[in-house]
Amino acid sequence: MNAYDIIIRPVITEQSMADVADKKYVFQVAIGADKTQIKAAVEEIFGVKVAKVNTLIQHGKVKRTGAYPKGKRSDIKKAVVTLTADSKTIEFFEGMV
Repeated sequence: MNAYDIIIRPVITEQSMADVADKKYVFQVAIGADKTQIKAAVEEIFGVKVAKVNTLIQHGKVKRTGAYPKGKRSDIKKAVVTLTADSKTIEFFEGMV
């Protein structure tokens, strides 16, 4: 797995944009990735220093696809990445705040 396989996309919500001021960024990551792999991937892609990584798995909802067959959205894993105080910010998020 390279860094671009681990970091899938940024998560853009009101809460995640409010946390940008505290240097916390939220990404959707690969289900099998652990915290050390996520930290290394963010540092490699964006050139920043990561202080802490918190992860959570958001289970997919069961949705109806008609009368009988039930469908299920896929599970996703999110990572909240906190940067060190002396690290630069991630420019990708700057225009969205």
